[in-house]
Amino acid sequence: MPTPAIQEHDAEQDLIAQVNDARGSGSPRIIRGNGTKDFYGNPPRADRMLDCSGHRGIVAYEPTELAITVRAGTPLADVEALLAENGQQFPFEPPGFAVAAADGTTKGATIGGMVAAGLSGPRRPYAASVRDAVLGVRLLNGQGQALDFGGRVMKNVAGYDVSRLMAGSLGVLGVLLTVSLKVAPVPVGRMTLVREQSLEDALALMRGWARRSLPITATAWADGRLNARICGSDEGLAETREVVGGDLLDDADTFWDDLREQRHAFFAGDAPLWRLSVPPATPAAAIREPGAEPGAEPVAEEQPGAAQLIEWGGALRWLRGERPAGELRAIAKNAGGHATLFRTGSAAAPADGVFTPLEPVVLRLHRNLKQAFDPAGIFNPGRLHPEL
Repeated sequence: MPTPAIQEHDAEQDLIAQVNDARGSGSPRIIRGNGTKDFYGNPPRADRMLDCSGHRGIVAYEPTELAITVRAGTPLADVEALLAENGQQFPFEPPGFAVAAADGTTKGATIGGMVAAGLSGPRRPYAASVRDAVLGVRLLNGQGQALDFGGRVMKNVAGYDVSRLMAGSLGVLGVLLTVSLKVAPVPVGRMTLVREQSLEDALALMRGWARRSLPITATAWADGRLNARICGSDEGLAETREVVGGDLLDDADTFWDDLREQRHAFFAGDAPLWRLSVPPATPAAAIREPGAEPGAEPVAEEQPGAAQLIEWGGALRWLRGERPAGELRAIAKNAGGHATLFRTGSAAAPADGVFTPLEPVVLRLHRNLKQAFDPAGIFNPGRLHPEL
């Protein structure tokens, strides 16, 4: 199948005009590409849209530089297809979370939404995060100014790295116009091994593999099965298979794609979905059912309403079900991490937001940044934290 042609359209002046209109009228805007991340974060306190999906096209791409510069409204899938044609990929394996449009078509993520959400897929701990891959951005601030930060290739990056602040900022600091990103070669070979394993034993195995610097590029435990993806040369695959053990997983690409896009059976239904980021060495017993006494059994698949899926070598713990936000945040904090209500599902968002509330000093820094980039508060108010 040929690579789809990427539409070229520079809508920067139109976006500047919309920002100036919003600033003049004092009416905030919801920054939106294709809406694939509408579920993520807090509901913004705005009712007017700033549509960035028309700002498209490749600004610069030279495969030998291992970098690409793209307008923010360009569909992620189209850029990934272009990279694949040249034997390259984004190292952080971003999810697209395609959504059905009103006209019956399906829309996927844009490059701007990918960076603003800052979400990475199964390869993240073994390669890079979205933030790690950002080389530079062109940003439209709340005063209608288009500002350039960083560079287009790795050798040009210098100074204070403002560009990486945009990764995960959910648009509260400005409108991404253009993004420059690192890319990486596609591995020459890959396989996925699967083995039956208890949760505690799976965590111990993943810790042991991490200490050996094996060419593992993804791990996932669910339903008593531990999956490990290995990438590299034929010799490296054979040697690592001897260490990891297990059986070859059929149709492994589909498994990892479904995991990344949350089409895996674990994510089905409308139960609230919590995302706990903790140190990989956190034992299973540390993630207990809220309210349980110390020493109680950890959350496990066989407990009704207490489903769990593990990624990133143990650093990412997905939990399903109704749980008090305060208790889950306390569990994550005690383990040295934090908890996010990733999808509210059938539950209401906590009054203090879906993300862990900020400590006073950190909140002050966030407010100062918001004031510097968006003094009138017109971009996605409340989306990242209710106070911003």
